[in-house]
Amino acid sequence: MPAGNSKAIRVLLVDDHSVVRTGLRLIIQGSAGMTMVGEAADRDEALALTAREKPDIILLDLDLGEDSGLAIISELLAAASEARVIILTGLRDPEVHRKAVLLGAMGLVSKEKAAEVLIKAIERVHAGEAWLDPSIMAGVLNVVSGKSKKGNRETEKIATLTNREREVVALVGQGIKSREVAERLFISETTVRHHLTSIFDKLEVSDRVELLIYAMRHGLASPPR
Repeated sequence: MPAGNSKAIRVLLVDDHSVVRTGLRLIIQGSAGMTMVGEAADRDEALALTAREKPDIILLDLDLGEDSGLAIISELLAAASEARVIILTGLRDPEVHRKAVLLGAMGLVSKEKAAEVLIKAIERVHAGEAWLDPSIMAGVLNVVSGKSKKGNRETEKIATLTNREREVVALVGQGIKSREVAERLFISETTVRHHLTSIFDKLEVSDRVELLIYAMRHGLASPPR
């Protein structure tokens, strides 16, 4: 799709390796419905381009040499509130991945995956869903498991959910936004928000990201595919 087409998914790439950027640029520019709006090698370039271009998707490497990709997620989202961040990582540290999700990343993709996986992740995250690479998510869930309370406490909390609340959890656990949850369940967005408030209280989670991780950890939702 031509770069001038307003319907194209506008992607900003942040990676400190020029060879990696070249390869990713070719992949994205060769994909229908996507266009590159900029490339950055460090924090300052990334923030400047994000503020100027307002991309739809920011592909962010966690290792930016002297800078940490983890440290700038919040700044990038503040510079372009409508942008969604996808972490493209070669790191195998599940605690780092967990922190990236909690900071607002909507996607985690391993650099070892095929180009088709990255393209699918971009499309799904742009559509408002989450994309958590199963191999990465397994590590994240193990970390969460190690931090969670043991015994029957979680089972008791889950048992307090109504059938409708379980339906909402299952959809949110797929990374689906409130508007689509409302459409699928034939209820209003306001009702969805009320359900979420109740769910957060019952499961003792603070936001949708923690709910997403909790739902997959306890089998209330399947990982996004």
